[in-house]
This record gives sequence, C-alpha cells and structure tokens, in this order.
Amino acid sequence: MLKQHLQFKLSQKLSPQQIQLMKLIQLPTQAFEQRLKQELEENPALETGKEESETLQDEYDDLYDQEADNDNETINTEDINIDDYLSDDEIPEYRTKANNYSSDDEEKSIPYAAGISFNQHLINQLNTVYLSDEEWTIAEFLVGSIDESGYIRRPLTDIMDDLAFTQNVYTDEKSISKILAIVQDLDPPGVGARSLEECLIIQLERKELTPSIELATAILKKSFEHFTKKHYQKLIQKHNITEDELKDAIGEIEKLNPKPGGSYSGNNRIVEHVVPDFAIRIVEGELELTLNGRNAPELHVSREYSNMLKGYKEAKEKSKSQKDTVMFIKQKLDAAKWFIDAIRQRQQTLFITMNAIMNYQEEYFLTGDERNLRPMILKDIADEIGMDVSTISRVANSKYVDTPYGTKLIKEYFSESMKNEQGEDVSTKEIKKILETVIQKEVKRKPLTDDKLATILKEKGYPIARRTVAKYREQLGIPVARMRKEI
Repeated sequence: MLKQHLQFKLSQKLSPQQIQLMKLIQLPTQAFEQRLKQELEENPALETGKEESETLQDEYDDLYDQEADNDNETINTEDINIDDYLSDDEIPEYRTKANNYSSDDEEKSIPYAAGISFNQHLINQLNTVYLSDEEWTIAEFLVGSIDESGYIRRPLTDIMDDLAFTQNVYTDEKSISKILAIVQDLDPPGVGARSLEECLIIQLERKELTPSIELATAILKKSFEHFTKKHYQKLIQKHNITEDELKDAIGEIEKLNPKPGGSYSGNNRIVEHVVPDFAIRIVEGELELTLNGRNAPELHVSREYSNMLKGYKEAKEKSKSQKDTVMFIKQKLDAAKWFIDAIRQRQQTLFITMNAIMNYQEEYFLTGDERNLRPMILKDIADEIGMDVSTISRVANSKYVDTPYGTKLIKEYFSESMKNEQGEDVSTKEIKKILETVIQKEVKRKPLTDDKLATILKEKGYPIARRTVAKYREQLGIPVARMRKEI
C-alpha cells in the first residue's frame, strides 16, 4: 500500500559572503593582516592608503586596446547601475569613528628566534671531535635522532638497524653506545639522554663533586622511583642520611634542567608574539575600550577602475568588447566594495562583543580581582547584543585583550556557575582561585588531600564534592597531595 504525505523542512543556508564574513571575524589581528594582504594582491580594484597604483593604467590601456576588434554591437546596460561605483568618497565610513580604534603602531612582522638550529649547534660541536668516517656517520645520525626536548627516545637496536638500512653502516650496540657517550658530552648538559633519570645524572656528573652532588647522584642511580614518588622516609633509611642532607641533595636535583633541548633559543622556531586585538584602560574610574587600529586599514575602491566605468557610461557607442571589460570591472569592484563592507561589519562585531563582555565583567576589570569575575557563558553575551552564540565564540576563542592586569585570551573570562551556601551564583573561576590560594598556603610537609580541600571550601561557603575539587585541581595543573610534599 502506497502512502503519500507532505513533509516540510525548514533549513537555513549561509551565503558565500556570510561564510567569508564569519571567517574574517574569527581572525585575530596578525592573521587578519595576512588576509588583507592576500585580498589586495588578488583584487586590483581594492587599494589601501591614499596612494594610487602606477601599474593599473597599463592594464586598463590593454583592455581598451581591444576596442579595435569589436563589431560595434550595441548593448543594454540597464542592469548595471554604474553610479553606484562612482562615489568620490575614498575613505570608508568605519574609519571616521576614531574612538573605536587605538593608534597602534606596533611592529607588524612576526619575530623569529635568531641563530642556527639546535641540530646544527650540536653538529658544530662534533666538528671539534676527532672521529673516523664511520664514527662521524653514527654521531650525525644520533644527533638527528634527538627530539625537541633534547632526548633520544628510540632504542639503540632500532638505531643500529636504521644505520644499516639508510646509511649502509653495519655496527653493533657497543659501538653506538661509545659514540652516544661523545654526543652526551655536548652542550647543553643532558642532551642525548634516553630517559629523565639519565638526563639528570649526566648534568650532575658535569658539576663539581660535593657531598650533596654525590648524594643526589646516588639517589638518582639507586632510588629513582622513591625520589619521583617523594618517599622521603624511605630515602632517608636506604641511604642512611639526615633530613637536612636529603633536603640539600634534592635542592641540587631541582636546579637541573629536565628538558635540555628546550633551553636552547637558537632553534629557529617562530616566537609566539601575541598582538592584543583590544585594549581596556581605566580613565577617571571608568572603563575605556579600544580596538587595535591595525584591524581598521584605510581602504578604498580604485579610482582608475571607477574612471573606466565613468568613461564607459559617457561613451556614445558601446561595443561588445567594452561590455566584456565593464563586466570584468564590475566584478572586481563588487568584490572590493563587499570586502570593505565586510571589514566594517567585522569591526562593529568585534567592538560590540568585547564592549558587552567588558560591561558584564565591569567589577573585575576595575579591580583585577579574579574573585570578582561573574559567571558568564557565551549565551549571556549573545542574548545581550542579539548575536548568534557561534559569533561570540569566534571572537572569544581567538582574540586577546590588553588590560591593566596583563594580556589575556578573551575566552578566559568565560566560566560556568554554581550555587554557594547563600544560593548565589558564583563563578567556577572564583572557586578555582580560592582553591589555588588554599593550596599555596598549605604546609608542604603535609599537603592537603582532596577530601580536606573539599571540607575547607565547604567551610568557606562553597559546597562542592571531592571529585569536583580533583577536577578543578587538575585544570589548574596542580598535582595530587603526595606529589606536592616537601621536606
């Protein structure tokens, strides 16, 4: 039996322009500048600043040279409102609202770390060591196996096999170990180690021998597990030492670098360079928000392109080749006008969103006290300014704000809420701050367990379960009580 029925489906599709606008909103300042540069390179009808392009005229002349080839066919131009493209106003409206933007003249280039690579730094040191051709090949291969932290994570048997297959060097583990000792003698101390234990021991053996260094080395070699688990009483008994002697030895170990590769600055990686997208200042007791001026470039539609359209409009006869030309120009001008308008919408969206966040968290921005952060989720701001939650997310997840208390990612100001004993909504950030403060003030010889932390928070008016305390502690990057123990 056949059944016939009607089904209505409501769907909403974003236009390509809306999708592009969403992508623009998501871009932080530096990425936006790269996107702007790309658009300027791809669309000659879009210009920046007040300089006129010297190369456009030749392109236009080439287009008009095609007039001789046309068949004098007249065309209908009623579908193109040319006057829309002939505005004399070169500066977009959003640039006139200067109070929304800061005069930010920061360096626009992304800084790089100077110097040679970490790998080359090690190779240069090997050049000072006498090695046979085969030993050099092994040493170079070992250096190439060192990761960013300065470790060789692969077993020597695997390295031995790779040397045979890729370098045609047939050797044994003993020979590789001999060359590895040479690599481990390079700087920085600890490089080429195969484990944390070996890395720390290598560094200790480079130091001047003292009773504390000797004891520290013995602890790492004979009692590494007890050390990592902070079983201090077992260490005291096993090594027959006093608590002060153990404390001095552990102090020497704590001075060592667990990641020797990370301490080398000449690895040619891009240095993270955060450019604040907003700035908040306190002026006479009031909050003042500015948007980084680099987000509001001076853009205008090319006058040369506009003049070409003007010439076409005034021409008495319009050929087919001229029609093709004017359609090309119209396409480029449409793209330029849309991009300028998209930038205007981007600036408005960014400013309105951040302004709402600033006002919502006014007490925090006036004091800098994280306990004054109100519970705030994306929907709170979306409802406040009548925008979609996804738009707020795009702003919050990728933008930074410079405040009197440091530069922070905007999403850090968002948090869930919970009820205190008085039934008031409090931010989970406030609870985490109190939890962090309690742990900082604990007696390190006897750190507080999660159960005890939960009890203390309850006494302060925040009734949360032990598992919630554990979750917050882990989010703060704080280890369990046993690992916080000190002597």
